[in-house]
Amino acid sequence: MPALAATEPLGFLPAARNLLKAWLLLAGFCAAVGGLGWWIGGYRTASISVFCVLLAAAALYWYLDRVAPGMVGAREMAIAEGPLLRSTVERLAAKVGVARPRLYLIPDAHPRAFAAGRGPRGSSLTVSAGLLTVTRPAELEGILAHELVHIANRDVLVQTIVSVLAGFLIEVTRLAGWFQRGFLFVLAPVAASFVHLMLSPNREFAADRAAAEILETPHGLADALIRLEAAGSLVEFAASPATEPLYTVNPFAEEGIAAMFVTHPPLAERVRRLRQLDPEWRAKQEAA
Repeated sequence: MPALAATEPLGFLPAARNLLKAWLLLAGFCAAVGGLGWWIGGYRTASISVFCVLLAAAALYWYLDRVAPGMVGAREMAIAEGPLLRSTVERLAAKVGVARPRLYLIPDAHPRAFAAGRGPRGSSLTVSAGLLTVTRPAELEGILAHELVHIANRDVLVQTIVSVLAGFLIEVTRLAGWFQRGFLFVLAPVAASFVHLMLSPNREFAADRAAAEILETPHGLADALIRLEAAGSLVEFAASPATEPLYTVNPFAEEGIAAMFVTHPPLAERVRRLRQLDPEWRAKQEAA
């Protein structure tokens, strides 16, 4: 398969754009907390509030690669565990140009994967036991390459921060007591709007295309996407909908609150675009 010119190439521009988004997130959150502090207690309260936010942000930044796996109950894999997975990730990480990420395992049957963290030098890759069971080697490579591209482009930085903050807003409703439904009615759309403002579906198309270029074929990833959707529908799944941006494929039923948080483009369109990267497949479709 000939080399492809990715729509969103690996390198400086995507990473710089995501770094800018991260700084905007921090500035916006500081402004909101500072304004609330000023309203409650004036300059002193505002200053203390902003300082606490900056302190928490610094801690969150350095532990982003561990926070997201913790949100879904994953555990870090031992060095001797999963040698084939570890060697595959190491080989693909070298191709993508990122450091080998920490590996985490979700011990359940629902097939899914995601990357989280700061970027090329501080990220993690989480897979479920179900993913390792249902995927073929070429499909697993496609998923891993896709997630490693998210790391290279620093998509993981924005995705992880957004998921953590949106999840926090949703969890606030648990403290609302009898007013929980009212809080959920107000905060869920706010959190969802925040997610959509920061995350474009194009990041998935770009990661798909770059992964196909790295592997020199689009079909492993295309087959994997189809398999994840089909296998995932057979296994019960429950988690915070705020984690939707993290996954390779949206694992949530698109209804109720979960529908508000969908940032992935339609799976059929992703598969179609991947298949069309293969000139032979495209020629067969045009001849049919």
